[in-house]
Amino acid sequence: MRSRAAAATLEGAGLEKVYSMEGGIRAWKGLTAKGAPEAGIAYFSAAARAEEMIALAWLLENGSRRFYDVLAHAIEDSDVADLHRQLAGAEERHKATLLDLYKKLVGAAPDVGFPQSVISVENEDDVMEGGMNVTEALQWVKGKSVTEILELSVALETNSYDLYLNMKRRLKDQPSAEVFRVLSGEEKEHLERLSALLEKKLP
Repeated sequence: MRSRAAAATLEGAGLEKVYSMEGGIRAWKGLTAKGAPEAGIAYFSAAARAEEMIALAWLLENGSRRFYDVLAHAIEDSDVADLHRQLAGAEERHKATLLDLYKKLVGAAPDVGFPQSVISVENEDDVMEGGMNVTEALQWVKGKSVTEILELSVALETNSYDLYLNMKRRLKDQPSAEVFRVLSGEEKEHLERLSALLEKKLP
């Protein structure tokens, strides 16, 4: 999972021929491998204008909040559950930050159809960071070890960090770029906390 996250980051940097074996080394069984749902910087190309990037980011944050909240209530390991609970809270704060940014940018609060009224994304009610399907990811984690769950969360946060860095670069000197710089810093901190806990939980 960490290699897939790294591959997505390399693709985001402009490399065209990047490969990651599905499932990683742990899933290797002869000629076949099966792993977690795909995570990548999907949907980024759908957002072009600043308000579309904000709407896309809000949509992904909302899906991630739902994913982390379900995990926080389902995981028995208290350390892992508590971190996912904190991540769910952070995603909710990010949503509020993005709404404030949207209001400042367009000069009005978003309408009741936000974010779908701003950007059209496939499975818009069931997508999260990394472009991953929330329902599919929640099905996948059932019966998985805490290390496998943490690896999936690491991949999601890596993709989110990369997405926000890309958004910051695309907005350049616009005021919105500073918000995405701050958000990318917070995602990086989440990534570091998840990685540290993963190292602690590895056998």
